[in-house]
Amino acid sequence: MSNNRRQFMLGTAGAGVAMAAASVSKVAMAALPEPVVQASPDTMAPLAPPTGRPYNPVVTLNGWTLPWRMNNGIKEFHLVAEPVVREMAPGFKAHLWGYNGQSPGPTIEVVEGDRVRIFVTNKLPERTSIHWHGQRLPNGMDGVTGLTQPAIEPGKTFVYEFVARRPGTFMYHPHADEMTQMAMGMMGFWVTHPRAKHPLIDEVDRDYCFLLNAYDVEPGAYTPKTMTMLDFNLWTFNSRVFPGISPMVARQGDRVRIRVGNLTMTNHPMHIHGHEFMVTGTDGGPIPRTARWHEVTTDIGVGQMRQLEFVADEEGDWAFHCHKSHHTMNAMGHDVPNMIGVDHRDVVKKITQVIPDYMVMGERGMADMAEMEMPIPDNTAPMMGGEGPFGSLEMGGMFTTVKVRRGLKAGDYRDPGWFQQPKGTQAYEWTGALAQPTRAALPKAGATPAREIEVQIRKPSGHTGHSGH
Repeated sequence: MSNNRRQFMLGTAGAGVAMAAASVSKVAMAALPEPVVQASPDTMAPLAPPTGRPYNPVVTLNGWTLPWRMNNGIKEFHLVAEPVVREMAPGFKAHLWGYNGQSPGPTIEVVEGDRVRIFVTNKLPERTSIHWHGQRLPNGMDGVTGLTQPAIEPGKTFVYEFVARRPGTFMYHPHADEMTQMAMGMMGFWVTHPRAKHPLIDEVDRDYCFLLNAYDVEPGAYTPKTMTMLDFNLWTFNSRVFPGISPMVARQGDRVRIRVGNLTMTNHPMHIHGHEFMVTGTDGGPIPRTARWHEVTTDIGVGQMRQLEFVADEEGDWAFHCHKSHHTMNAMGHDVPNMIGVDHRDVVKKITQVIPDYMVMGERGMADMAEMEMPIPDNTAPMMGGEGPFGSLEMGGMFTTVKVRRGLKAGDYRDPGWFQQPKGTQAYEWTGALAQPTRAALPKAGATPAREIEVQIRKPSGHTGHSGH
């Protein structure tokens, strides 16, 4: 079946089909929608709804939207939880777990009021479930293993069925062995479009979405460490690292919405250049207009979702990234000593006699590493890099660009290439005379130095006065 056409065909269900709730009829179980699989890591075009209520579809950054079939007025989807190979950047692939051939899984798009039926087949080596993060639904459809349903055992298929009761930005992920399964990449986006014009939800020209996720994959390895709590070395948009992340393209004057969900283990201050945006919604719903304000950076906490909206009125290639500097780098080691200003050329000569490929890093900072064509382990990505029109961008991880161009056709999401800056609008080297720069004043000779204050700490010597002792 062609991925580009994304057609649905009917397939017969295998033996041992289980149900998450008794509300699904035997007729509905007679045939499953064949799962649609996508292997390409590219950003796919939006999926215009072929059936059901019309809506303005989203574009999933380095992802795609899951097709459905209509069955007696119900939208039916089929998700397959399975091991996948995800290209995180050109030349760098990771062995992850995901859905329908990808991590994250495909975006699910529905309309407020739609009744949806999702078949979930487990092809993992362990049990799983799916929690529909942010949805209002019957308790038995919430997807928490052991609490609201039995686990989906390997080889089994469960059915979730509920009404998409409110419009907004949501996600799905397992609620079974979460530490392992989410660290392996199991997650996906969900968008519920408003059924009619909504007073708090504006129409936009371009609607992008992606999830923030993090991995710990050692250079040269393929599989993430699932026990990592804080020291991740790959910070990703939709399991991609820069320069493997696609740009977000907009026509000058377009109203753009960017939906971001955070399923990492820390917060991320998302920052845009050249524009300011409003936070117009969360996974709790749209924000009242009187509570909105303009920002260029907004912090997204763990498990949170944000809708950012702006008018792309400034032409150019504008950076969009997490403002935590370590999150805009690829696989890097921890406990690396700071070698800035240290002249260790003599030591290097001696080491290279024993280890010919030895290379010093960090003597003048880290930027040199983006320029070095140094050997790196197989199946990894340079710590930072990505070529721009003026050389190395010295970025990695959670970084991409918003490319704003005049004259683009509506619905054209192709990369327009690098921006040609008009004459006289680019920073340039100055070769003329320079006045002496003003510097901070040095202390005068003989001046009394600033008073040093020693902090005295009194520690308790016993448990006197504590109850029970």
